[in-house]
Amino acid sequence: QVQLVESGGGLVQAGGSLRLSCAVSGSGFSRNAMGWYRQAPGKQRELVAVLTTGGSTDYVDAVKGRFTISKDYAKNTVLLQMNSLKPEDTGVYYCNQFPAVGSAARSWGQGTQVTVSL
Repeated sequence: QVQLVESGGGLVQAGGSLRLSCAVSGSGFSRNAMGWYRQAPGKQRELVAVLTTGGSTDYVDAVKGRFTISKDYAKNTVLLQMNSLKPEDTGVYYCNQFPAVGSAARSWGQGTQVTVSL
C-alpha cells in the first residue's frame, strides 16, 4: 500500500509562493497518475492538479497559470509549485493517485496546511 507524506505548507501573504512536496513510498509512484487535492475550510476535498504517467498535466480553472505539478523521480516525490497565491487557495493540501479510488482511497496522508493572508 502506498504511503504519502505531504510537506511545504505554511502561512504566506497574497501574491506569494509556496512549493509543496509529497513523498511517496510503496507501489504506484511511476505506474499511476498523481494528483494534488485541497480541502478548504467547510468544503469537500477537490482535485486541483493532475500529472499523468505520460507527463501531461491538467489543472482546475482556478489555479491554471499559477500552479505547476511535477515529479522528482530520483526522490519519489510529487511537487506542487504555487505562485501568485490568493486567499481562496487556503486549505489543507493532499497528494494521492488519480483517481483516488480503491486502495488509494484508503491511503490519504495528513496533508499540509496552506494559509494565504491578505
